[in-house]
Formats: sequence, C-alpha cells, structure tokens
Amino acid sequence: MQRYIARRLLATIPVLFGVSLFVFSILHLVPGDVAQLLATRTFAAVTPEQINQMRQQLGLDQPLPVQYGQFLAKALTGDLGRSFYTNRSVTETIREQLPATGQLAGASLVVAVVLGVGMGIAAAIKQSSWIDNLTMVFSLGGLSIPIFWSGLMLIYLFSVRLNWLPITGDYGWKTLILPAAVLGYDSSAFIARMVRSSVLEVLRQEFVLTARAKGLRERTVIFRHVLKAAMIPAITLIGLLGGRLLGGAVVVETVFARQGIGHLAVDAILYKDYFLVQGIVLLSAFVYVTLNLIVDVSYTYLDPRIRYG
Repeated sequence: MQRYIARRLLATIPVLFGVSLFVFSILHLVPGDVAQLLATRTFAAVTPEQINQMRQQLGLDQPLPVQYGQFLAKALTGDLGRSFYTNRSVTETIREQLPATGQLAGASLVVAVVLGVGMGIAAAIKQSSWIDNLTMVFSLGGLSIPIFWSGLMLIYLFSVRLNWLPITGDYGWKTLILPAAVLGYDSSAFIARMVRSSVLEVLRQEFVLTARAKGLRERTVIFRHVLKAAMIPAITLIGLLGGRLLGGAVVVETVFARQGIGHLAVDAILYKDYFLVQGIVLLSAFVYVTLNLIVDVSYTYLDPRIRYG
C-alpha cells in the first residue's frame, strides 16, 4: 500500500506540471496587456515609455519560455510569485482565503453525501413507489437548476421574505447554511442516482438472498451487506464531486458575496493577475488529485478483495 501511494504521489508531479504549462499558455493568449492596465492605475497620463517601464518591472518583457521557467523554479520552492495588483505573496493570499472555501466545500460535501445517499437508498428500497418517483424528481432539480438561480431563490425566500438567515456578514455558521445547501443540493443529485442504481444492482445478487434466507432483518441486510458493496461506485463519484465543489464555489461565493478561493479566482481572472490565477489552478489540481488518491485507498476498506501492490 505504501508503495502504491508513493507511486501515485510521484504521478502528481507531471500532472501539476502539465496544468501549470496549460494555464500559463492560456493566460498569455488572452487579449489585453496587464502592464497597460497597471500603468493606467498608477499614472495619470500613460505614455508608451511608462508602459514599457511597467512591463520591465513585472518581468513581462522576457520571452515566454523564460517567464515560465522563472515561475516554475520559484514554484518548486513554494514561492508562487507576487500578485500584480496587490504586490502581496500569492501563497499568503491563497492561505488567507482557503479556510472560507474549505468550510463551504466541507459543509456542501456533507449535505451532498447525506442527502444523496439517503435519497438513493430510499429510492432503491421503494423502487417504483411514490417515494422513488419523488426522490428522482427532486434529484432531477439538482441536475437541471443552475446554481446561481437556486442561490438567488433561497436568498429571496429565507433572507428577504422570511428573514430567517443572513446573506452576508459575520454571523458564524448561519451564513454558511444557504451557500452549503445550494452547492450540496447540486451535487446530491448525482450521488442519489448513482446510489440508487448501485443498490438496485446489489439487491439482485445471490449473497443478499442468502442473508435474507438466514432470517436477518431487512435493516441489517441493507446497512451491513448491501451498502458496503454498493458504495464503491458512489465513493468514486463523491471523489470526483470534490473537485466539482471547488468549481461551484466560484459561483456560490459570487452570489452570496463570500470571501474565498472562488471569489479570489474571479477577481484574478478579470485583472489578468497571472501568478494568482496559476496558484489557484495549481491548488485546485492538487486537491483534485489528492481526493482521487483518498478514494482509491478507501476501496480496500470497502472491499477486502481489492489490494494494491
């Protein structure tokens, strides 16, 4: 197992390298001159000489391979550069915003797993009943309703009309309820459908009939035998949805005016803050790869037949 984890960790190096190269190339292909934008903010009357001076200060006058090589050399030491607009360390800026996004993603994942697994089990056990139909319609809403629209509707209902929950401000966990509900509901639809399909497939297998023939209670059969075998596909999907939650946080943090990595990414893209965008994308790629590694390792605990050499 240790050798397998070590190989997977080593495999993340070319992945992160490819992501950084791709993002660097895309950012420099986007129209617009960040040196001109910064010179406009700095000087009252911008001249070509001042733009060239700003470009030299930022190191943008160097050839693109040289710029990428300098960024990569610093990134290997943990230095992701400095923001063009705030002149602050990218690493420190991301570290400050990461807890807010971590709280949102964690709470949303809990909502998604509890709601999705619960709906999937109920729909499978009560197949073709009104419970099955209701849960599938409810999950269909999560698949089809845009995050920004459901967020605005919840704000209107619970904050504007009922005045139960705050939209923004320093209110602790209360400000986390609506964003987590919106983001978690969006992901729960995928989990519910996957769990329903997996449970139905396992219920048809012979070991379930054997367990029932032994006189075990239906609850014991479902939670001790069926779920353990049915959760492997669902665990895979949950790992993939972890990366989706980071993407959804961009929309949710914008709609609810929350601080976090998503809100920071939007500002960085608008201002063409190269180093900040690259740092955020590299962090997202690392989180995504790590979640997939955790999912792979968890298989051995769900199914003892799975072993990694």
